Amino acid sequence: MITLRELARLAAQHADDLDHEVEPLRIGDREIDTDARAAIMGVLNLSRDSTYRESVVTSYDSAVRRGRVLVAQGADVVDVGAESSNGTSARVGADQQVARLVPVVRALTEAGVPVSVESYEPPVVAACLGAGARVLNLTGSSADDAMFDLAAEHDATVVLCHILGDHARALDGSDVDADPFPAMLDGFGRRIEEARARGVRGIAIDPGLGFGFRLGDQRARVRHQASVLLASFRLRRLGVPVCHSLPHSFELFEDQFRVAEGMFAVLAHLGGTGLYRTHEVPQVVAVLDALHTLEV
Repeated sequence: MITLRELARLAAQHADDLDHEVEPLRIGDREIDTDARAAIMGVLNLSRDSTYRESVVTSYDSAVRRGRVLVAQGADVVDVGAESSNGTSARVGADQQVARLVPVVRALTEAGVPVSVESYEPPVVAACLGAGARVLNLTGSSADDAMFDLAAEHDATVVLCHILGDHARALDGSDVDADPFPAMLDGFGRRIEEARARGVRGIAIDPGLGFGFRLGDQRARVRHQASVLLASFRLRRLGVPVCHSLPHSFELFEDQFRVAEGMFAVLAHLGGTGLYRTHEVPQVVAVLDALHTLEV
């Protein structure tokens, strides 16, 4: 159970991490102080296999229209992907991803919509950054050097995801540690240094709660997700904004699953999150605005 007493215990246990400053989030030529105002990443899925049906678009026109709507609803950047991260979904080759993504990225960019591309394939990233994307949601780690070079070439911000394997579709079956933060601090710290050395200026870090991992049943999974959301302030010592792909947990919320991301946004806010990746942009914007307005 989440109680004020347990939150106080968590804060006291890691008190030294609470007040670390993080650098602003760079999105193209903009900088956002995510401690003063939450940054929102709206999701646009070009894969019919994506489990969150409300974010799926099935044509070029609907993709461009939805991207513009997401910005009107409050998204600071639209995250576009062409392959589901669901392990049971069909794989989509790099050429096919490029064919789907590039026209949409180019059209949204020309319409003034800031675009992020979600991928672990260097050819896909090269094509999308060339078409105007200015954020790379990097869902892999096996091609870091190439990805960092591409991001530096296009002055793109990189969101580094914590993946238990080479990439989102090649997980290694590792068990989640009872305390995953030491491994994340070590892995993210090393990758941040490597990215900086290769010229990347904008970086955020994502603990990877949106990807599959071994952890008993689905309720155990969502309990783990909630605990990581609340304790994410432990990553602030790395000096960069924390990004979270908000869970939606069909098992916990059942037919009310569309309220889940708003609830998890509260936990993410308490945990010091700066960038919120969400399928429910207006709901999460409203929740975060309220949290920034109200006082204890």
